[in-house]
Amino acid sequence: MSVAVDIQTILAVSVPLAVPLLFAGLGEYVAQRSGAFDLSVEGMMLAAAFFGAYGASASGSPLVGLLLGVLAGAVVAVIHGNLSHRLQLNTYVVGLSLNVLVLGVTNYLLTTTAFDIPRATNLRIPGLSDIPVVGKPLFDQPWVVYVIPLLIIAIWAVGRTRWGLEIRGAGDDPIASDLTGIKVNARRRQALLFCGLCAGTGGAFLSVFQSSSFTSGMTAGRGYIVIAVVIFGGWTLRGVVAASLLFGVAEGLQLALPAIGTTPSPQLLVAVPYLLAVVSLALLGRRLHQPLALGQPFAPSR
Repeated sequence: MSVAVDIQTILAVSVPLAVPLLFAGLGEYVAQRSGAFDLSVEGMMLAAAFFGAYGASASGSPLVGLLLGVLAGAVVAVIHGNLSHRLQLNTYVVGLSLNVLVLGVTNYLLTTTAFDIPRATNLRIPGLSDIPVVGKPLFDQPWVVYVIPLLIIAIWAVGRTRWGLEIRGAGDDPIASDLTGIKVNARRRQALLFCGLCAGTGGAFLSVFQSSSFTSGMTAGRGYIVIAVVIFGGWTLRGVVAASLLFGVAEGLQLALPAIGTTPSPQLLVAVPYLLAVVSLALLGRRLHQPLALGQPFAPSR
């Protein structure tokens, strides 16, 4: 095989795998910028994957499945936000508990539910999809993929509005923000809700658009990888996008390399994304400029 064909194969496998990480990673980025350390993103994605599959199967429409999956991710976010910021429970315990709860609930529902998910068709962009090597992997994908550039632009633009600045203030200096009249915990709940919507889109993409099925625990720790993506990206928008693509390629290699005639250890290929996550957390977690109040509870002065 030529190098061009090999690259095209790797991209064709890696791009769909990077899409859920991009959606959830962008949501987690906004949540962490607000100071909300969202461990429940795994539960958001898994709930969205199940209910997205259920909605698509019951209605016969991938769009309905996507919308129901997004709603499921938002519900998990609302629960997390209220428990963490209204009742002031430990946000890490809340996040992990929600992940375990969603896993148990979806496993139970899976035993009583049969899925018949219609396969979504790709949206081919004329001209761009004919570009050699990168055209088909990037511009012949389900329509949801093309929402990502718009979402990135929207986050960049909103980050420069008053609301965006208040989100950053809630994450960097909640006390000063509170003194200026900003409702810190409300901003954190809003950021968590945004994360739930994004993670819900990523989870629904997994079951409805990527695999057209749902299996037990099908997110397979992607929610935790998303947290590593934000840290690896240095809590910057461009860094999160680059890290999501890098982790997507790392995950895609386990499928792409055998297809192009390379046969490394299967166990090593499966472990690569998780090894990369652990290494990034260990090496970069304390070296980058994280939000100063990340994960710290805040009790308003009034």
